[in-house]
This record gives sequence, C-alpha cells and structure tokens, in this order.
Amino acid sequence: MSAQLKEPSQIRQMSLADLDAVMAIEGEVYPFPWTRGNFGDSIISGYHCLVLEQAGCMIGYGVMMSGAGEAHMLNLSIAATWQRRGWGGMLLQHFIDLARKHHVRLMFLEVRQSNPGAVLLYAKAGFSQIATRKDYYPATNGREDAVVMELKL
Repeated sequence: MSAQLKEPSQIRQMSLADLDAVMAIEGEVYPFPWTRGNFGDSIISGYHCLVLEQAGCMIGYGVMMSGAGEAHMLNLSIAATWQRRGWGGMLLQHFIDLARKHHVRLMFLEVRQSNPGAVLLYAKAGFSQIATRKDYYPATNGREDAVVMELKL
C-alpha cells in the first residue's frame, strides 16, 4: 500500500458549501464535467455524496444513488495531482462498504472506454463488464461509448 495512504485522511458527507472545491476538481479532470446543479441536486435528493480530504484539503469525491437493492455509482473523481496513489481505490471501497451496509445486492457504473485506468480500478475492485452503452458520453468529436460494469455484493 502506498505511503501516501498512511497520512491522515477523512471521508465525510458532501455539503452545498463544498461545491466550489468539487467543481474545481471536476473541471480539472473531465473535459465534459458535471454541473454545479448536478451535484446540488444529488445532495438535495439524498444520494450518497461524499468527499475525501487529505490534511484538510479536498482531493476527491463521489456520488452514489441506491434503492431497491441496487446502487449506481454516478461519479468518482480524484484530483489530478492525487491520482495513481491509491485514493480512488480507497474511496471506491468506502462506497462499496456503504452499499453493503444498505443491503445492496448489485452495484453498477458506467465508465468511458477511453479511460483504461478507471476500468482497471473498477476491475480490481471486483466489477465486471456487462454491456456497452453506445454514444453515452459527449466527446470532442461527437459521442463516446460507455463500458457498463457490475459488482455483485
């Protein structure tokens, strides 16, 4: 495990006051970021919206909705300078544990085909590819397919 993960970190509920920091990361890591409204609506709707802090600085966040025994990971992001240090896996595992706590049986997510690092992260956590969603994501030259992944809990 990375020495980076031994430093104090905290995972906590996201609040509307966090949205400036969330939007800064979102704009940094995605060419087609979620909007402030997407995050605000997720918080207000009661989705599982969490932030990851390292030494008091937000370095990542995630959004998951759950119901009827299923969970859907909607967003999982780590600031660019903190990527590839194990933080994404740690935050993902926290969401998986949260899903289990809420008696979720199946967890789903979509990921861009052009993001092999994310696909590998999810595969290492036990997710399997179950489908492809054609033209799911906006892309610079049109649309991009999504890999649909599932985790049986």
